[in-house]
Amino acid sequence: MPDDIDAVFKALANPARRDVITRLAYGPATTSALAGPLDMSLAAVVQHLQHLESADLVVSRKVGRTRVYELRQDGLSRLERWSASRRNRYEARLDRLDEVVAALTAADSTDQTNQKGP
Repeated sequence: MPDDIDAVFKALANPARRDVITRLAYGPATTSALAGPLDMSLAAVVQHLQHLESADLVVSRKVGRTRVYELRQDGLSRLERWSASRRNRYEARLDRLDEVVAALTAADSTDQTNQKGP
């Protein structure tokens, strides 16, 4: 799975590819429609789409003479699962840290009370 996530991160590292993903969140689009708002050649957009497809973030199909792209929900779901597993691990560590700090604070309060005496 790490290789899969590496491919996803590598694909999403490029701003143009993130723009394509954002556009495809609204629904399928042709190569030309995706290239329209980007300031690059159609050939460059095709290369970006190939990166996204190889990372399993998008899927394409031929419709007549055009190619239509759409998001693969499983691709983004892998990223969400990876992120959630890390978040859960760090939240558990922070919860433990809170417990330690609370225990140390309570112990410090007890020590200060005992030092003041009656």
